[in-house]
Amino acid sequence: MRMLEVIVIAINFGLLYWAIIANRKGGQGSVFPLMISFGLVMVQIAVEGGRWQMVPAYLTPLVLTAYFFLGKRKEGGRSRAMVSVQVVLLTLFLLVSSVLPAMMPVFSFVKPTGPYKVGSTVYHWVDEQRQEKYSDHPDARRELMVQVWYPAAKGGTEKQSPYLQNASEMTAAISSNMLELPAFTFSHLGLVKTHSLLEAKLSDLESRYPVLIFSHGMNGYRNQNMYQVEELASHGYIVLSIDYAYEAAATVYADGRAAMSKVGTLTSMSKYDEHIPLWVDDATFVLNQVEKLNRNDSKGRFTDKIDLERIGMLGHSFGGAVTVQMVKNDSRVKAALSMDGGFYGSPVSEKGLGKPFFMMYSEETYNKVMTSYDDIPKQRGVGSREEFEAPRKEYMLKSGNALAGGGLSILIPGSKHASYSDLALFSPLLGGSDTRRDHRIVNEFSVAFFDQYLKGKDDSALKALVAKYPELNFKVNK
Repeated sequence: MRMLEVIVIAINFGLLYWAIIANRKGGQGSVFPLMISFGLVMVQIAVEGGRWQMVPAYLTPLVLTAYFFLGKRKEGGRSRAMVSVQVVLLTLFLLVSSVLPAMMPVFSFVKPTGPYKVGSTVYHWVDEQRQEKYSDHPDARRELMVQVWYPAAKGGTEKQSPYLQNASEMTAAISSNMLELPAFTFSHLGLVKTHSLLEAKLSDLESRYPVLIFSHGMNGYRNQNMYQVEELASHGYIVLSIDYAYEAAATVYADGRAAMSKVGTLTSMSKYDEHIPLWVDDATFVLNQVEKLNRNDSKGRFTDKIDLERIGMLGHSFGGAVTVQMVKNDSRVKAALSMDGGFYGSPVSEKGLGKPFFMMYSEETYNKVMTSYDDIPKQRGVGSREEFEAPRKEYMLKSGNALAGGGLSILIPGSKHASYSDLALFSPLLGGSDTRRDHRIVNEFSVAFFDQYLKGKDDSALKALVAKYPELNFKVNK
């Protein structure tokens, strides 16, 4: 919870407990406590912004008012039983008021550790060569929103970027499309701030910067790994993140049009395979745009500042599968990182990708893969052993092929699939055993990996991390 939220709950419930235990009633002595109670709520809403999870806490001044003026003091005082009942009810009220904002906090991002400040800008690109398959209009072209984070010059006074632009559309889409909850559930994400500076000037400390392309998961969104893209940008990378329109949770275009997800439930690997070509074509188009951006950026920021010989890619979940396909098929992509990603699309040779590849597994996914048919209850719908084993065996085979010939891998103990994205910060219920630790590990290894294979640094940073985190079971696959 945010600081003022904690203060509102602590002081206002303290006043309520005081009023009940001391049996305080209305009069001049009640004016000051009520001024404090109402004042705290108004200050918190004005300074930090109100949200629905705090509604029970916002009601505390009204409850205090009701206790002061609506009840009548009985002659001879109250029974212990009556006081006990009131205290128990108030404690239940306190629990509700505390649990809601604690389970869905307005979280903050850890400050990036790199030497650069972080700037951010957004591009709206249209691929005139491709028809939009999700549109019934024959003239509709494929449109993508791409957000960029980059090393920013110091000394600027630019505005801090919100976590989500077009927050109302995005929070509704994230709640309903990603998490299958009512659209208002995570409306408070519009209050989350980042460390990025909007439209900041690019730092001139380096003549050219390496580039990373980030791919979100199916029904994800371009900002879903903010904890990571800001960190990478602070270490001298230009990071571009793609909204895969109609297969992202939502894409809001520059003119306000919203492309909501049209992906239904995908129940098999073959269904996921069908979506790979669109995402690969989108990523290829974005790489083409990066080349154009380097030749002539309309904003004047990236012209001749992008090192096209140092391009990497990273992705989470389905975006990890897209990353594998790109590093396999596009010579421009020199190194790739997949975070708990699948292996969809054309198969990888058993000899490996032939390029630096790093696979990060979650314990949640690993346990699912390693679960045997005999470990699960024979419930209806499980199917035969062959049906159950087939996707597991296929995942293990494809994973082994991708890592063959020197691929790197780690498994973070206690992590979940969501631990590799910002979703783990949304609620303690979504993350693993220690989300901040998980994100720190991902960031440290991401920077060390790309520094080695894109910036040409030695392997000392990776070796130091392996020694620092022996529990990760770091592997160099043969």
